[in-house]
Amino acid sequence: MKFLFIADPLQGFSVKKETTLVMMDAAHAAGHEVWHCRIDDLKSISGQIKSHCQKLSIKRNEPNWFEVLKAELCELSHFDFVIMRKDPPFDMNYVTATWFLSEAVRQGVRVLNAPEALRNHSEKLALLEFMEFAPPTIISHQLVDIKAFHEQHQDIIIKPLDGMGGMGIFRVKADGLNLGSIVETLGNLGERALMVQKFIPEIAKGDKRVLVIGGEPVPYSLARIPQGGEVRGNLAAGGKGIAQALTPKELKIANYLGPILAKRGLHLVGLDFIGDYLTEINVTSPTCFVEITEQTGHDVAKQWLQNLENTFK
Repeated sequence: MKFLFIADPLQGFSVKKETTLVMMDAAHAAGHEVWHCRIDDLKSISGQIKSHCQKLSIKRNEPNWFEVLKAELCELSHFDFVIMRKDPPFDMNYVTATWFLSEAVRQGVRVLNAPEALRNHSEKLALLEFMEFAPPTIISHQLVDIKAFHEQHQDIIIKPLDGMGGMGIFRVKADGLNLGSIVETLGNLGERALMVQKFIPEIAKGDKRVLVIGGEPVPYSLARIPQGGEVRGNLAAGGKGIAQALTPKELKIANYLGPILAKRGLHLVGLDFIGDYLTEINVTSPTCFVEITEQTGHDVAKQWLQNLENTFK
């Protein structure tokens, strides 16, 4: 089969930790063709969705980990699977790419995750559909709402809706120090809505990433544990990743949400948990394959590929 991965430039991949790379490697090792393009390579020519693509040979453990076998303009309909793995930010370039991919789907192309589902599931606001699993949460432009929430809960977390890797996350304790300044800065004086959640002390034990593939949870999470006085557990913010078996609560929620999200075309999802609370639903380019595989021996990329092959025979 032919796989096209839409992702960031290959030269920027972290060879040791890149989830997209191990997905490519798994497909390549199974004998499938692996191709790559960027979102700005997508175009419509005479109504057909096409892209400038590179066919790759993957050599993951070598210094030069990929070789370009050929490069050509391809119709997306020539691929068996188009895997959308562009990292955030979820900006207009990203949205435009999903519009191209929606037309490709209409033309019979299989795209995962589905472009409509990517547009419809903000990684922060998607939580609103499943508030029974979430901590106390509000989303608002207004400082008055955030002040009232802080007065009620005393210890809160504030974060932008379009952040990634822990960027822009602030904790405000009971003294309310700098609350107004933080909200004005993050919210650009009310122009941007902010997510505010009650602080969960269990963050000390990790912000856990639970991966769900084709509606089925991976049996291990990656607990991203804050280091050095940080409140953020994100690996990009210096968190330490420790793989752990899923708790009964995590497994229950993942088993409930998995089939719902898979039915919408979200083949790969990353559910974030702090304590027993679901805090985010990540759909753009969930990570942590490498860390879980290395620490547990459970080959997450192999599970991803086998699920995909079995589901879409």
